Amino acid sequence: MDENLPDKAYFRIGEVSKILQVEPYVVRFWETEFKSVKPVRATSGHRLYRKKDVEALILIRKLLYEQRFTISGAKQYLATAPQTGTPGIKAPDQHRLVEIKKVLTGIRELIS
Repeated sequence: MDENLPDKAYFRIGEVSKILQVEPYVVRFWETEFKSVKPVRATSGHRLYRKKDVEALILIRKLLYEQRFTISGAKQYLATAPQTGTPGIKAPDQHRLVEIKKVLTGIRELIS
């Protein structure tokens, strides 16, 4: 699966299905099941997926196909996953980033 997404604002469903290596009807089904995927509609009625939608679909595909989650299990996992965390950053690194943010906020308060 190609995880190096092109730098585009919108992707058509055919492009998304090729990236995910699934049929377009699977992408449409996941769209109805997972609320994090909300493509916009073109004036012609075609679905246009933003980069964040495609990234969410890649995560959904990994959960379902690689980690063998059920649909309800994947929904539960996504609902309980830390929303404040940055995808791809591990917990210790996330903690370090929070500490750095506190220090920088303190510095900003000192100089203003």
